Amino acid sequence: MICCEVRDTPIGKVNIGADGENVLWLCFGDAEATEANKITAEAFRQLEEYFAGKRKIFGLPLKLEGTPFQVKVWEALRQIPYGSTISYGELADMAGCPNGARAVGGAMRENRIPVFIPCHRVITSEGKLGGYSGGLDVKRKLLQLEGVSL
Repeated sequence: MICCEVRDTPIGKVNIGADGENVLWLCFGDAEATEANKITAEAFRQLEEYFAGKRKIFGLPLKLEGTPFQVKVWEALRQIPYGSTISYGELADMAGCPNGARAVGGAMRENRIPVFIPCHRVITSEGKLGGYSGGLDVKRKLLQLEGVSL
């Protein structure tokens, strides 16, 4: 059974969906909650630690559903350390797709589990924020929380 839990956080309402084994999504904004399960409860516990500055690495089971290329990009995103940023081009290199910054951006748009798969840590080569599923204000807040100067 898929459960959906919504809570208020320092970046606004966050909606986390999970089956009995994995986090399936993290969305920004309000949604109709069903009920919590052990996975959504643990995901929110780890998010609270992250927002409190006590967690730098998430230890959650994530279900990555996408093309092999998308999964490769999402796995590369998970390697970007807390408090660091890289460019879309650097991420393309990490994912084994040199000169594939646009393709990487497309894969990032399909990331259903932002924050836990930290696409907020990717910026343009000019040092600008680029895009973000939760909006640029949320991306800015997440980066500032991690101590990144913008």
